[in-house]
Formats: sequence, structure tokens, C-alpha cells
Amino acid sequence: YFQRYIEHLPSRGEIVLFDRSWYNRAGVERVMGFCTPQEEALFLRQCPIFEQMLIDDGILLRKYWFSVSEDEQLRRFKSRMNDPLRYWKLSPMDLESIYRWEDYSRAKDDMMVHTDTPASPWFVVESAIKKNARLNMISHLLSTIPYHEVEIEKVELPKRPQVGNYRRPPRDLATYVPDFAATLTGDPEANT
Repeated sequence: YFQRYIEHLPSRGEIVLFDRSWYNRAGVERVMGFCTPQEEALFLRQCPIFEQMLIDDGILLRKYWFSVSEDEQLRRFKSRMNDPLRYWKLSPMDLESIYRWEDYSRAKDDMMVHTDTPASPWFVVESAIKKNARLNMISHLLSTIPYHEVEIEKVELPKRPQVGNYRRPPRDLATYVPDFAATLTGDPEANT
């Protein structure tokens, strides 16, 4: 099972981020019946061994669980459904997961019991506010690896020079792309 992920592991000096990774087996595959109970049990036995092998070979492995409440997940789904620029992100699997919240929660709990080890612990990230969750995860990750702060030079916006006699030509002299986004968002002033 793990072989499909091995080719994506980092070489020395690289960083690789997996979204779900091999843990699909303990989550969506279990809940949706894409693996047998025997395959899931084998995964839960092998996973800590596989991860220990990676660590023994010098890989710094960090596992993060981005945790949202049932209500927050539903709010996000509704927000996507009502946003014509983002509704494509909703898959039939996402919609099915609404009915299976408890199954996913139990699967996550079992997964953590079997795969949260001293060498490779799970770190839970409160994720009700996406931006904060991402910043908290990045900050935590950096605190766990050999890293030194890089001083960032403060940039100041220069003052725009005094405008000469240039005037933009009237809009009706150019051919503009139709404002398709306004038809989706309902905001005719979006591009003005």
C-alpha cells in the first residue's frame, strides 16, 4: 500500500507536504468502503513501522490534523455551494461526508490511537479560522526543525512622482473583456 507514496518522499534538503497522504486508508477508504476491514487493520499495524523507517532514514516527519467542528464543516460546504466561483470544489464525496460525520470521527479517533507514537506524534490544529490554522501550523512546524529566523527588510512604498499631463484614454476607445465575474457574483461594480 505504501509504495505509491515512496516516490513522492523528499530527497535530502527537500520539504514535501502531503494532503492526507497514506492516511486516506484509515479515513475515507475505511468510511466509504474502499478498503476491507482487514486492509485497514494491516495499515494501522504497518503505519507506525513505516513511519519509523522514514525517521530512521533521516526524514523529519510531522503529522497535522486540521480539526473543524461539524457545524463549521457544514457552514463551509454551504458557503461553497452558494459561491459560483468555488462550488466546483464540492465533490459528491464531500456531500456524502455530511451523512457520515460520526463515521469519519470514529475513523479519525481509531487512526490516532494506532498511529500517534512518541517518534511520530499527531499535532491537532484548531481550524475554525483557516488563516489562523495555517499560520499556527507553519509556526509549529518551524519550531520543530533546525531553523533560524531570516530578517526581512521592511519595504516602504515610494511616493508617486507628481503627475504630469498624462491622461488615460476614455474607456470607450478600448475593447474590454466582458465582466463575467460580475454575472457570477452579482456585483456589477466589481471591476470598476
